[in-house]
Amino acid sequence: MSIMMREIAEQPKALERTLRAEKAHMLRVAARLQKHDIRLIVLVARGTSDNAALFGRYLLEMTSGVPVSMSAPSIYTIQHRRLNLRNALVIGVSQSGEGPDINTVLESARKGGAQVLAITNHRDSTMAQIAQDTFVTRAGLERSVAATKTYTCQLMIFHMLAAALGNGGFESLHRIPEYAEGALSLRQEMEPLVERYRFMDRCVVVGRGLNYASAYEMALKLMETCYVAAERFSSADFLHGPIAVVQQDFPVILFAPPGLAFHDMKALARKLRSIQADSLIISSEPGILRYAGRAIRIPARVPELYSPIPYIIPGQIFAAMLAALKGLSPDRPRGLKKVTKTL
Repeated sequence: MSIMMREIAEQPKALERTLRAEKAHMLRVAARLQKHDIRLIVLVARGTSDNAALFGRYLLEMTSGVPVSMSAPSIYTIQHRRLNLRNALVIGVSQSGEGPDINTVLESARKGGAQVLAITNHRDSTMAQIAQDTFVTRAGLERSVAATKTYTCQLMIFHMLAAALGNGGFESLHRIPEYAEGALSLRQEMEPLVERYRFMDRCVVVGRGLNYASAYEMALKLMETCYVAAERFSSADFLHGPIAVVQQDFPVILFAPPGLAFHDMKALARKLRSIQADSLIISSEPGILRYAGRAIRIPARVPELYSPIPYIIPGQIFAAMLAALKGLSPDRPRGLKKVTKTL
């Protein structure tokens, strides 16, 4: 078994640890932030952490009513510009906390008057030293280059931040590790399904809303561990042109939890069925699974708000299994290291 697969299985406990350890800290920080006139939230990250930040963007805009922007680090590192970030909350997200470009943005933001937070798996990292407050994901040591448990723990921190800033409680978040455990139970039944994709070398992954980030993250996992050319789209953007690449038997993977985005995903599933695409649908809902060429049925009907963590876990399992079938190591992808430093 790969290290990646073992770390996937550790996620329910890691999520529980993160929630338990950071609750009191999160409430203190949220109380402090509410004394400031926060008019903009800026998220800065790279790689898998950038996908976690994409989830954070949707979640924080939904729950806080404050506009959220994704930072472009090259504005700081290549263009050497300094932005006016007064009344802004800037949040850095990094597994290692050692990305030079991310940390440059945080340093500049703090000098520019922003409130600066960090989300990292390493409390003694450079990022943690720059930020005014640091939330530590309790994922434990992650040895596989392909990040899994650090990603879902970052999502948990964003759930906690959204709840705290919205003056809500954390009670409902305690169901997320349970949902994650249920998703892990799919592993055995996924083995024959993944076999079907042994020779896949390209695909499209689609999600919308909170699971737009899931599409990005699964596509990244397929690219870095299986060397599959995986494009990712929201269902709306996909219909604005890219769907033209789809023909009979072209693989398309859809994330479709119940909720506000479900109607659009179901309409897309119907369209893909009509053109005989090879649709793999991840959902708990029979109403959309009947349009699937193949399905990963999520065992619990998870509310859309909490779906990204239990829905990405089958995507992680799929990538780890497919890499093994292709004779590849998901733990040591070619050309990659655990910590990537860019400017």
